[in-house]
Amino acid sequence: MEVGRLPIASSKRGKLLSAGYTTLDSIFRSTVTQLARDIEVSDSEALEIMEIASHASSRLEGSSKGPATVGGGQTAWAMLNEENLSQRITTSCADLDSILDGGISCKEVTEIGGLPGIGKTQIGIQLAVNVQIPVEYGGLGGKAIYIDTEGSFMVERVLQIAEACIEDMSEYSHHFPKDFQACKVKMHPNSILENIYYFRVCSYSEQIALVNYLDKFITEHKDIKIIIIDSVTFHFRQDFEDMARRTRLLGEMALKLMKLARKFSLAVVLFNQVTIKHTEGSFQLTLALGDSWSHSCTNRIILFWKGDERYAYIDKSPSLKPATAPYAVTSRGIRDSTSNTKRIKMM
Repeated sequence: MEVGRLPIASSKRGKLLSAGYTTLDSIFRSTVTQLARDIEVSDSEALEIMEIASHASSRLEGSSKGPATVGGGQTAWAMLNEENLSQRITTSCADLDSILDGGISCKEVTEIGGLPGIGKTQIGIQLAVNVQIPVEYGGLGGKAIYIDTEGSFMVERVLQIAEACIEDMSEYSHHFPKDFQACKVKMHPNSILENIYYFRVCSYSEQIALVNYLDKFITEHKDIKIIIIDSVTFHFRQDFEDMARRTRLLGEMALKLMKLARKFSLAVVLFNQVTIKHTEGSFQLTLALGDSWSHSCTNRIILFWKGDERYAYIDKSPSLKPATAPYAVTSRGIRDSTSNTKRIKMM
């Protein structure tokens, strides 16, 4: 098993790879003190990495003793192995990655919702760029599909975030050993833009048709690791008098997206808007599309303001604990928040 698939933060995977730890065996041959020194972490963090590597090795050995599938089914043991070894896409915010167990998970559908101006599109663009981070840096080295329903996608902003991402990797590569030159950044901002397949849809029927087409498109275009829909809500909040039909169409679309995530081992990220809900005599903000839609995604993340800072809250997930983390939208993209972060106007 490669270190690039360990369920740890992408920054730590990158440090391991840059220090020459490319396999589990290479980790096991090291001591805790030596590992901590090589990747510049504390002894407790190094010990945690070694324990995770040990558990991953044990799961792989256990799963090799018998078939993972029987008569078209899959064992719960194999499912647990897949979940624990799932690849993740960093958000470029350490606090947010921490509560997400390393980032946005592949093979799952993640819904992210919040008020206008909270940074949903900025997160989408950041993920479309970050999915292309090379494996040597702890990334996936993949490509992105970006479906824009609102016209909020800005290619100038993509270029800005892509340039910042390459600068970060170039700075990080200075820590690489001299004999690890293969990891030096060879990416160019233009190549990052070329690896984002952009679709503009102007109606719910176009959106459904495109989702139906994605299976064929991904089969023909290799290495796609994320599908982003910004937003999944927009066209389904207009021109619908038959709510039962809308619910059915949304359910069918969600099911197809889940199948794509599993079939191609990619992440699906759906951005949602907010609406006002009347509950027990009071009005409350909630994510749009109703209660039935809330069960259509694997994970649900709600973005909100707290004073002048942005926060993300894990509202629903089968594998992640409810947790809150701050994040910031900067000129370089999504980054860690600081105590003096001020409310930044959407770019």
